[in-house]
Amino acid sequence: MAPYHICKYQDSDCKEVVELFSKGLTEQVPTTFCHLLRLPQTLALLLGGPLALFLISGSWLLALMASLALLTALRFLAKYPWTEREVIALNTDMSDITKTYLSEQGSYFWVAEFEEKVVGMVGCLPAEDSTMGRKPLELVHLSVAVELRGQGMGKALVRMVLQFARDQSYSEVILSTTALQYSAIGLYQSLGVQKMHEFFFSMSFRIVAVPAILFIFRLPSPQAQGIQTEVKQGFPRRKGDGREGQMQIRDL
Repeated sequence: MAPYHICKYQDSDCKEVVELFSKGLTEQVPTTFCHLLRLPQTLALLLGGPLALFLISGSWLLALMASLALLTALRFLAKYPWTEREVIALNTDMSDITKTYLSEQGSYFWVAEFEEKVVGMVGCLPAEDSTMGRKPLELVHLSVAVELRGQGMGKALVRMVLQFARDQSYSEVILSTTALQYSAIGLYQSLGVQKMHEFFFSMSFRIVAVPAILFIFRLPSPQAQGIQTEVKQGFPRRKGDGREGQMQIRDL
């Protein structure tokens, strides 16, 4: 595979970033739907509801229509949490990425480009949780295009956040993902995260029984760091923009 570039987000990337973000959430709907179908209470409803209707009405057609209606409702339930999450993000932090992530120190947003297209992204910003004297950075919106997964791009994007956190003297990096996003969990675990606890993003995720998992990277203090990181300091820009720091990141 040809090298891809990881560079600072620019306003011209907005359309592609939003599209990539939305596709990443939409991908989770079939997985959530299958998860719903495997729940004991769902199986009881799908089997017991139409059967009870048949016993009362004596009509198989009515029972079949009830089954189809239940499946349609379950599909809607599986989609709703992700649609809700998308709407909230596009009306809050992602409504103006430059303002949210690039206007102050301590936050940043990167895109990965391949053949002049945005195919990956990740952001970070100070987490609201600052209890017990902690200074956590939160990794958000990690996404890689389906056709380029498995090439090390996701790991490279996470490493950019970890290096940024070290450079900004953060002590911890936190992130969350749902329990159904198995590839994301595997990626984070391969980089040494620790699981903190489970929670629900919202009531809609609780209804479909999809918990989120909070993970944490504990960063060594500058005094304890005696190893060279794989990601160079400085954050690259696009070719030809007259600024320093151009870098190609191959498969990490």
